Amino acid sequence: MEATAQPMPRSMDMPAWKTVVSHLGAIVIAVLFLGAGIYKAVDPFKFAALAANLKVPFNLTLPLAVTLAIGETTAGVLVLIPRFRRWGAGLAILLLFAFMGYIGWNYQALIGRDCSCFPELKLPFGFAIDLKRSVGPGFFYGDAAFMLAAGVAGIWARRSEGLRTAVVILGAVAVFTGVSYGVAYAGQSGLKAPDSIVVDGKKVSLQEGRHFLFFYDPECGTCNAVAKSMGPQKFRSDTDVIAIPVRVPQFAAEFLSADKLKAGTSLDLEKLRSVFKFDNAPYAVLIERGRQVGAIQTFDEEHNGHIAVMRQMGIIE
Repeated sequence: MEATAQPMPRSMDMPAWKTVVSHLGAIVIAVLFLGAGIYKAVDPFKFAALAANLKVPFNLTLPLAVTLAIGETTAGVLVLIPRFRRWGAGLAILLLFAFMGYIGWNYQALIGRDCSCFPELKLPFGFAIDLKRSVGPGFFYGDAAFMLAAGVAGIWARRSEGLRTAVVILGAVAVFTGVSYGVAYAGQSGLKAPDSIVVDGKKVSLQEGRHFLFFYDPECGTCNAVAKSMGPQKFRSDTDVIAIPVRVPQFAAEFLSADKLKAGTSLDLEKLRSVFKFDNAPYAVLIERGRQVGAIQTFDEEHNGHIAVMRQMGIIE
């Protein structure tokens, strides 16, 4: 019987050096994507704040954090496994391309802003690796290099197979992310704000969105100077500014108008002060999703140091 020649397996056709390079590229992508994905899973609220700083609509920041946590972690796991490497590399490239596209589309508005997707890596003996990045030309060079590494890892890997097992991995990552989100939500720190207050005659929930509460005395010189310094500032569009007079509320409208501070007015002082305790105005609190995430107790009316603090807290642009 005449023997029929069979095609050689791809793994035998592939030069050894290409296989090695594929493994190295896969390791790089796995480290990056597992680090980024797990970081978002265990601390979604921190990434949500970063996403809001990158002009992602506030109500989409948490769903985005969870979605990216699942996608990035799955890509990192799949790319490590040779039989799933092409799928993992393809998913990594897709995520990188989408991120680059978003930053590119909004480049002028985002230039210079923090776009880190990775936590600070703590090392033994007090050392640390800070992978912070900001929007600029270097951002695109870096992500292009990551895409190249993912491409090399995928192209020089065997054809992926075993879709059912890959879906099981995706499901396991989704469960891990869901549990991590639940733990993070349960462990939220910060004072819990009242469920709602009345602002300009309308009920406003403090459990949703982002709110900056400014407590002031209409007859206080420091409060007046602080309000005037905040008036020209550009507050972030996802942050509601609410001013609360601590006395003589009949002068509230005149105070805000004179200092050109665009803010809603709430007279629910006692309800708020039962949670956010302070001695004298001015005083300010930043609330995100019903929890206090920051407060300003000292205002520098001479040098406007509080403006820099507000910018750092992501209240003004």
